Amino acid sequence: MGTKAIMIQGTGSNVGKSMLVAGLARALRRRGLSVAPFKSQNMSNNAAVTSDGGEIGRAQALQARAAGLPPHTDMNPVLLKPETDTGAQVIVQGKRRGTRAAGSFMRDKTGLLEAALESFHRLAAQHDIVLIEGAGSPAETNLRKGDIANMGFAEAAGVPVVLVGDIHRGGVIAQIVGTHTVLDADDRARIKGFAVNRFRGDLSLFDGGRDDISRWTDWPSLGVVPWFWDAWKLPAEDMMDIASHAGGGCKIVVPQLERMANFDDLDPLAAEPDVTIEIVPPGRALPGDADLVLIPGSKSTIGDLAYLRAQGWDIDILAHHRRGGHVLGLCGGYQMLGKTIDDPEGLDGSPGTVEGLGLLDVHTVMAGDKRVTLSDAQTRDGALPVSGYEIHMGRTTGPDCARAWLTVQGRDEGAASTDGHVRGSYLHGLFTLDAFRSHFLSSLGHSSSIGYDAGVEDTLDALAAHLEEYMNVDLLLELADPIPGLTR
Repeated sequence: MGTKAIMIQGTGSNVGKSMLVAGLARALRRRGLSVAPFKSQNMSNNAAVTSDGGEIGRAQALQARAAGLPPHTDMNPVLLKPETDTGAQVIVQGKRRGTRAAGSFMRDKTGLLEAALESFHRLAAQHDIVLIEGAGSPAETNLRKGDIANMGFAEAAGVPVVLVGDIHRGGVIAQIVGTHTVLDADDRARIKGFAVNRFRGDLSLFDGGRDDISRWTDWPSLGVVPWFWDAWKLPAEDMMDIASHAGGGCKIVVPQLERMANFDDLDPLAAEPDVTIEIVPPGRALPGDADLVLIPGSKSTIGDLAYLRAQGWDIDILAHHRRGGHVLGLCGGYQMLGKTIDDPEGLDGSPGTVEGLGLLDVHTVMAGDKRVTLSDAQTRDGALPVSGYEIHMGRTTGPDCARAWLTVQGRDEGAASTDGHVRGSYLHGLFTLDAFRSHFLSSLGHSSSIGYDAGVEDTLDALAAHLEEYMNVDLLLELADPIPGLTR
C-alpha cells in the first residue's frame, strides 16, 4: 500500500497549523500509524538541531517528537532565518546556502522545489502517512508563481489540502470563503475540507457559521476546535507566540530583542510554578526587581546589541548588576556580555569592532564556520548532566572563560564573572533537564517542582485527545491520498 499524505494549510500565519499537525501526529501515532511531519519551507529564527548537524524549524522538531521520531532535516528542507527586514539566511536540507535578499529569493528559487520534493519522497518512503504543514496563506495570489510552501508544493507533490481558519482573530467565515474565492480552479479543487480553530465558548453558537462555510464552498467541515488551554506548555516557535508567564516569586526578565532567536531556553523555566517570566517589549524599561536578567540568543548579535542600547536596556542591566542581581547571556546574549565583538569579515553586518556590555572579561571574533551540533554536557564539577545544542557563529575567549561553568565533550564551555553573578554560554536548551534546572534556580534562592519533559509528553497526549474529540480524524484519513508514484 502506498504512503498517504495530506496538507494542512491556513488562512493566514499563526492560525495554529503547527500545533494541529503536532496533535494530529500524536493522535495518528496512538492509532498505530507510522506518521511523519513535513514542511517544505519555513521561516523562523528558532531552529532545532538534528542529529546529523543540520537545522530545521523548531515546530517540526516538536511534531517529530509527537510522532515518536528524532528530528531530521528532511522534515523541513528549506528554512529561512531572517537577518534583516529584507534578507534572510537560506538553509537547504539542513545546511546554510547563503544569505539572500527577499526580492532575489522570490525571483530565483532554483533547486528549492526539487530539494523539497526529494526530502518529501525520502521521508514518505519510511512511513504510513505524512502530515504536511503549509506556510502563511495560499490566498496570497501574488506569491503563487514559484510557490513551494503552499499550493505550489501541493500541486507538485499531488497531495490534497485541508484549510484551517482561526476564529479567535475574527472574520473566520470571510477568511475561509475569501480564500475559496481568490484561488484559481485547480488550487481550489485541491482543498477537500476545512476546520475552524481556537473557538472559545459554546460550540453550538457557530453551527450556522460552519454550515454557511460549507454551503458557500462545498467543502465538508472537519470540525470546530476549541481553544487548547495548555498550549503554552509546548515549545513556542514563533516570536509572536512568546509571552510573559505569571508564576511564583522567582522573577526572570527577558529583553525582547528585535532578532531574538532560539528562545526555547525559556520554555522549561516558564513551566516552573515558582518562576515568573517577564518579556519586556521595546519602549519599556527592564523592571528593577528581577532575580535574573536573561539575554537570549540573536540572529544578529551586533544589530541586537545596538537595539538593546537604543531601548536603554544596557543601563538597566548594568544597574541590575550593581544591585547584586544575576545576569545570564545565551549564545548571542553571551557575546553581548563581553568587552568587544570583532567582525572582520562583516558576517553580522558591516566589518568592524563594537564594544559589548563589559560584564564579562571576554572577547568574541565573528569568524570561522558556523557551529551546529547537539551537545551532551555537564556542570564543570561533573555533578549534573546538561543537554542542549549549539548553533552560532563566532568564538569567544578571555580571562573569564577560565571560570567556565560547563563542559561539553571534555572542553570547557561558557564564562563567569569573578563574583559568579554574570554567566554566559553558547549552549541552548540547557534548562531542559530537571536536575540542572533545579540546581540553577536554587542558586537564585528558588526551587524547581516539575518534570519538564514528562510535562511536554503529557501535553501532547492531551492535545491528541482534544483533536480526537473535536476534529473528524476519520474523515481526515479518508481525505488523505496515496502519494503519486510512491510505493512502499
